[in-house]
Amino acid sequence: MDSSELAERLEALPDWVVVDDHHLEKGWRFADFAAALAWVNRAGAVCEMHNHHADFELGWGRATARIWTHTENGLTDADFELAAAFEEL
Repeated sequence: MDSSELAERLEALPDWVVVDDHHLEKGWRFADFAAALAWVNRAGAVCEMHNHHADFELGWGRATARIWTHTENGLTDADFELAAAFEEL
């Protein structure tokens, strides 16, 4: 995807960023570790439904998702679809 297409796709994904023209990333804040873990578990179930899997970083009161298509070593439509699904959680 070129930079104009990336910018257009990001308009629909609040607070997501493209890192190094390689992957999408967004962080969330939660009240405590249990809430963050519960969100990661829900997001993991979404990954399974999409058969497309994000990388997660989890800590006390926070979670970060990183999404890219590993076989392409970059961004594809599937990445933006998964990010949009995370927005619905």
